[in-house]
Amino acid sequence: MRFNAKDLASLARRPSGCFDKEGKLKICRVVGDEKLIEPRERWCRLKGNLLFLMKNKSSEASEVVILERCWIVEFRSKTDVSIVLKFQSGEPDLYLEAASKPECESWAVALGEANSEGLQNKIQQLRRLIMEIKEERSSDEARQFLPSSQVDSLGEPQFTSIQRIANEPKLEFSLACKDLVAATRDRKLNTFIQVSVVHPAEHILTRYSSTEIVEGTRDPLFLTGVTFPPEYPIYEETKIKLTVYDVKDKSQDTVRTSVLPDHKEPRADVGRSFLGCTTFRVGDLVKSKEQQLTLTLRTSDGGKTVGTIEVNLVKMGELEDGETDHITTDTQDQKCALVRECTATEGISGKDNLPSLNAVLKNPICKLYRFPTSDNKWMRIREQMAETNLSFHVPKELINLHIKEDMRRNQELKDLGELAPHWDNMRKSVIAHCDQMLSMYQDTLAELGKHTGSSFKSSCSKGEKTLEFIPINLHLQRMHVHSPRLKDALYDVITVGAPAAHFQGFKNGGLRKLLSKFEAERRNTGYQCIYYSPENTAKAKEVLSNINHLQPLISSHADLLLNSASQHSPDSLKNSLKMLSEKTELFVHAFKDQLVRNALLALYTARPGCVLKKPAVPRNSAEEGGDLQHQDHPSQIKRQDSIPHHSEYDEEEWDRVWANVGKSLNCVIAMVDRLLEKDNISNIKEGENDPSAADCKVLHTGGDWYEQLYPLVITLKDCMGEVVTRAKQSMAFVLLQELACGLPQCLMLTLRRDIVFSQALAGLVCGFIIKLHTGLRDQGFLQQLHTVGLLVQYEGLLSTYSEEAGMLEDMAVGISDLQKVMFKVIEAKSEDFLPIITGRREHYIIEVQLPAKMFELLPQEIKEGKLLRMYPVLFNVGINEQQTLAERFGDTTLQENINQENLELLKEYYKLFTEKMPPDCLPHFQEQNDLKGLLENLHQNIQAKKRKNVEIMWLAATICRKLNGVRFTCCKSAKDRTSMSVTLEQCSILRDEHQLHKDFFIRALDCMRRMPHRECTEECQMQKVCIQHDTADGFPKVLQTSRRDIWKS
Repeated sequence: MRFNAKDLASLARRPSGCFDKEGKLKICRVVGDEKLIEPRERWCRLKGNLLFLMKNKSSEASEVVILERCWIVEFRSKTDVSIVLKFQSGEPDLYLEAASKPECESWAVALGEANSEGLQNKIQQLRRLIMEIKEERSSDEARQFLPSSQVDSLGEPQFTSIQRIANEPKLEFSLACKDLVAATRDRKLNTFIQVSVVHPAEHILTRYSSTEIVEGTRDPLFLTGVTFPPEYPIYEETKIKLTVYDVKDKSQDTVRTSVLPDHKEPRADVGRSFLGCTTFRVGDLVKSKEQQLTLTLRTSDGGKTVGTIEVNLVKMGELEDGETDHITTDTQDQKCALVRECTATEGISGKDNLPSLNAVLKNPICKLYRFPTSDNKWMRIREQMAETNLSFHVPKELINLHIKEDMRRNQELKDLGELAPHWDNMRKSVIAHCDQMLSMYQDTLAELGKHTGSSFKSSCSKGEKTLEFIPINLHLQRMHVHSPRLKDALYDVITVGAPAAHFQGFKNGGLRKLLSKFEAERRNTGYQCIYYSPENTAKAKEVLSNINHLQPLISSHADLLLNSASQHSPDSLKNSLKMLSEKTELFVHAFKDQLVRNALLALYTARPGCVLKKPAVPRNSAEEGGDLQHQDHPSQIKRQDSIPHHSEYDEEEWDRVWANVGKSLNCVIAMVDRLLEKDNISNIKEGENDPSAADCKVLHTGGDWYEQLYPLVITLKDCMGEVVTRAKQSMAFVLLQELACGLPQCLMLTLRRDIVFSQALAGLVCGFIIKLHTGLRDQGFLQQLHTVGLLVQYEGLLSTYSEEAGMLEDMAVGISDLQKVMFKVIEAKSEDFLPIITGRREHYIIEVQLPAKMFELLPQEIKEGKLLRMYPVLFNVGINEQQTLAERFGDTTLQENINQENLELLKEYYKLFTEKMPPDCLPHFQEQNDLKGLLENLHQNIQAKKRKNVEIMWLAATICRKLNGVRFTCCKSAKDRTSMSVTLEQCSILRDEHQLHKDFFIRALDCMRRMPHRECTEECQMQKVCIQHDTADGFPKVLQTSRRDIWKS
């Protein structure tokens, strides 16, 4: 290049305002990764495509860099403030280091635009802005011609709404182009359409969505449609802009990209070139006779025609009268004639207006696809991803229950009474630690109460302490399929990050390992405390729960009995006595356990200065129960070796106190029978001859009934109170030992287990509610629900290497704990349909509320409040590169054990299913022999111990769907691996169940995998997926997506 040195020197000395950018940078030349010299500070001035390097601001330019045929490389770390200029000529790279990160980004943008290519980009951007301004002006001009009826008193226009079915998208349409013109004659077009919306009230152009890329044709037929959800503000006056782009082949072309600040738009020519655009009004499409528009595509200046675009209105499940479009599409060098033809089908139950479901699901993102079937018909697929406010509602309800339960436990420990110094000091230490944990739960609940914003927790927040009870990325992934010759079908998968305590970390493993280690250590606590097995401590908690539940009920029924006696109402007296007898027998049965006697003995020895009595041979407590003939004999539980035994302890005292409740109840029953018998005799003798005398008898004996029953009822209450006092103290003493043996590890493990369980429960509640709504009109499913229970299948994609092994251990325990959860369906009494959670750590009941009309559809058993059981199973197959390391150098025993254990649980559920359900309960699936074959196949695959055996996932998912179960898919954050698995499963269902054309399987898969995660923008998400999958060679082939395939999106 020829240049004038004097002119360049003069240009470098011009005033500061004449330059595009200037400032201090440290500069040196770089060859490979090695710097030739240490970076030296220089004053840099940028003018056009010339970068002047000067020793200081007032000196002469020592070097001039011409910024042509070069590109910028910026380091993405938050701390790095350097960029590198690379030259195509092969000369050494230029290393530039700024003083701060913002200054570095500013220089990167300025240098990236400082060449002829950057100038062309600016010209194209200005042309687009001119076109958008023209559109806005035309909208403003059209606004003044609106009819006066559309203008309210404030002068603002009223827009025409689009009439659609409730809970259905407001507008859906498909797209296809014809006769597109390429820039060069021989170039094959790779096109996609960018869809933008011009809102009539704001007159602002907003990017909405885009189609997939169709390669190698000038008549592209796009399988991805456009859908607007029910809550989207779209009207007949809304304008939609369609822009067609030609995408460069990244495998052949090298496209220079520059880093832009967040507030700037990405450059338009990065990997694509503008072909043409067009605009239409929504009202024109909706009101068109054929529900189709054919529009002309024009260049940015509005002059040249570059093709046409067809917009077809889509209505899922409706008949398109006499309309068939024969469209030819190139597929791997062969032509496939596709006929677009839909037939009307019966609606599915999910189309009803379900306010209770709308109260759970929030912010849906919808995608519309049309795929060809094997018989050259079209099927339509609507894919929906929705958040749920249960992500926060369930954990808050659960934490509130934990706080109440822990407060009761602390009070019960304080109510133990006077203890010997050793035990008293132990109690004080336990209560102090428990108060600290209680305060932490209260603080967490307060912080969650302040939360505003999205109703899900993103993966970048998984390590935040205040959100550790919240599940990660809990979403519903729903696929609605409308096939030409089949009924509409819904396929739901709940996607969620693996339930795990990320904030607490996995340095020492997860819950599965920690609990086993803790239990082993607790057995060797020496003489500090008494060891009780986990089964006995669980039994103690159950006894305390029964006491707290039954005592107020018995007291209430006793008062009702006295009230019935005072009113001299025989029928009411019988009903009150029946309820009192049932609850009292349950109360007495709760203490038929050797654990209570053992705990009373241990508590007795812990009292200061205890005096022991000579024992007599313990009598069977059931023999002292008088007429309670239906009670079973107490189970003979062997004493723990570490519980102290004293030969002088009188065990008869507890037997007498416990049996007095049964005796008191028998006295009440006998008195009621005597009163009713006398009343019947007197009514027969006196009522027939003199009715007025019978009335006098009622008034005379009413007080007698009350007076005769009152002392017996008081005695019953007193006996029950004495039993409650002793039983509560003995069970609280058992819990004291559990806590004291492992402080503070015991409380920390309880916290970790609560965190994991909270995340798992939120997903389970969401899955149950959605499954209940979709199966509300399926009588076979409802019968299965209350007869057998609901199968809940979790598909885990975690590796058994490093931290993910700890996550898998947490997840396995959390899902296993869901067996303690029971569901109950109740009729909603208000417009608040959120579920209600009751119970304690060992036993929770979730009350799901339904509107009256929906509640009437349920079987009588469910309406009467029958508790519905859950059968959760987990099958995990690690699929990433970390699993490759685990299989080659580590250990996969954890995964193998989990899969084997849950296979046994699945077999147990299937056995119950075959025993309690008729063989034809699921007529829309094949014979039950298929399930036997699938289970056997699953068993063989688990035993085979094959590396990354994804067959396990598919078999488990198929069995779950055939058994009307709820499907979950989980990985670390419910993003990359989860999306790969879910989309593959959906396309497999379309192929196997709905006859998806075999030549379109991969293309359908690519279309579905374009859908970005709601955590970040589409460009950012695709870039992250590209980076991860470019290095994730360990993925099974069926789950791999190449960098080029993802870039096409």
